[in-house]
Amino acid sequence: EHVALGTNTDPYQWVEGRYKLMEGIWEAMRDAANPCSVLTKSPLLLRDKDLMLQIAQRTSITACLSVPTLDEKAWRETEPHTPSPRARLEAVAELNRIGIPTGVLVAPLMPGINDAPRQVEPLLDAAEAAGAVSIGGIGLHLRGETKDVFMDWMRAKRPDLVPRYEELYGRRAYAPQRERERLAALVRKRGRSRQFRRTGHPVEALAETAAPEPSQQTLF
Repeated sequence: EHVALGTNTDPYQWVEGRYKLMEGIWEAMRDAANPCSVLTKSPLLLRDKDLMLQIAQRTSITACLSVPTLDEKAWRETEPHTPSPRARLEAVAELNRIGIPTGVLVAPLMPGINDAPRQVEPLLDAAEAAGAVSIGGIGLHLRGETKDVFMDWMRAKRPDLVPRYEELYGRRAYAPQRERERLAALVRKRGRSRQFRRTGHPVEALAETAAPEPSQQTLF
């Protein structure tokens, strides 16, 4: 079965540079000839490109870099202490150059923060220039305690957007269906018009399918 790494928690966070846990994981994938993929925000995965190539000789492997924006202000405010978006795109280009099919996931798309055409279009252009084999987009979702942290940040940094987010999210973890479709369409339209090669990466399906609105089931 396909193993998708990084769809819940990024496996290439800063601590990976010290503990190097991914090397053993890639070795296990290689030895088992197990189809796999990885989603990350970090160009640190280039450290393991030789192992990824070894896997590619035995089975399928794809990668995807999450790049929400090229807007310097939006990036530093919403993703502090993360690798530069430009460095992530350079990793996309390098992996595609050596033969690892690699795409770009524009996520999260945040209403009023990084969803303006003047912000999205340059990122799509840069992703294409990096040879991205797929481009997808996913709107922001706020599950559990994440919502409280995010809304506290909004009140401190973007109080002008607080009413809009309260209307969009309310007690929900996801924005309304119409808003999610609008955000995804910002990216999907370009991807379809340029006819990107499909890779079968599970993140592509994630990007194209709006997450269902969670609901509490009845007891009986």
